[in-house]
Amino acid sequence: MQSSVPTYFNICGTENFDNTGDVTRKLTTDLFCVGTTWMQELVDQIQNDGDMEKCQRAPIYKRIPFLELSFPPPPPLGVEVIEGMASPRVIKTHLHADLLPQSFWKQKCKMIYVARNIKDVIVSNYHFHRMSFFLPEPGTWEQFLQKSMAGEVLWGSWFDHMKKWWSRREKADILYIFYEDMKEDLARATGRVASFLGRKLSPEKIATVVRNTTFETMRDNPMTNYSTLKEVIWRMDTSQFMRKGHVGDWKHHFTAAQNEVLDQLITEQLKDTSLTFHYELGG
Repeated sequence: MQSSVPTYFNICGTENFDNTGDVTRKLTTDLFCVGTTWMQELVDQIQNDGDMEKCQRAPIYKRIPFLELSFPPPPPLGVEVIEGMASPRVIKTHLHADLLPQSFWKQKCKMIYVARNIKDVIVSNYHFHRMSFFLPEPGTWEQFLQKSMAGEVLWGSWFDHMKKWWSRREKADILYIFYEDMKEDLARATGRVASFLGRKLSPEKIATVVRNTTFETMRDNPMTNYSTLKEVIWRMDTSQFMRKGHVGDWKHHFTAAQNEVLDQLITEQLKDTSLTFHYELGG
C-alpha cells in the first residue's frame, strides 16, 4: 500500500522514524496503543493501580504521546516527547500496520489494537472533522460517508486498517480488542489488558480503574477530554472531543439505503476474514 496519509494532515514522515535516535531505542519494553483515548487512559490507570492523582499528572497527550502527529504549538511534537521519556514508554499511534517501520516489529514491543465497528467510526470521524481546525470540512453527511467507504479519509481504508492489524495479531505481541466488548463489560476488558501488561490487579483495583475510565468520568476530566486545547485545535462549540461514546449511534445518522449499501460493502470486504463486529450492544 502507499506509505502515506492525506497531506492536509500535518504528520511526521514515517520514513524518518528509524533514524530518530531515542524513538526506537528499547522498544522491547514499550507499549503501543493503536486506537482510542479510552484505551490510553485505561492503560495509564492500570499501570498506576487506579491512582487518579497520579493519572492527573498531565494531559493524556503528554502522558501518552501521539507518535506521528505534529501540531503547531502548544501541543508538543510527538517524537520529541517520546525521545525525552524514560522506558518503559506508552506510545499512541493510528498508523496502518504497514506504515510502522520494521524496527518497531523487529524489537517485538507490545501493542494494543482497539477495533471499532465501521458505522460508528464514520459517525465519530464526521463529527471530529466538524470540530477540528486542522482538518478539512467534512462536507455533507452523504459526502463524508462516500469518502469514508472509499477509504479517502485520514489513515485510509477502515477495512485495510482492521484487516492488516488482525492478520498480524498472531505474529506479534498484539492484544486485539473490540470497542464494543469494552462498552459491554469494561471490568472484563480491564482484566484482559492488565493480564496482557503483566499486572495483577485485585477486584477492588479493577473496580476503581473502571470507575475512573467511564465515559462520564473521562468527559468531565480535563486531563482526558482535551479541553486544555480548546480553541487551539478544536471548535468545542461545534462538538465535544468526548461526544457520546455510544455503540449504535450510527442509527441516528444513516438512512436505510445508506445502511444497506455499507452492509453490502462490509460483507464483501470481510468475507475472507474471521473478523466480526457488533453494531449495537447485544447485537
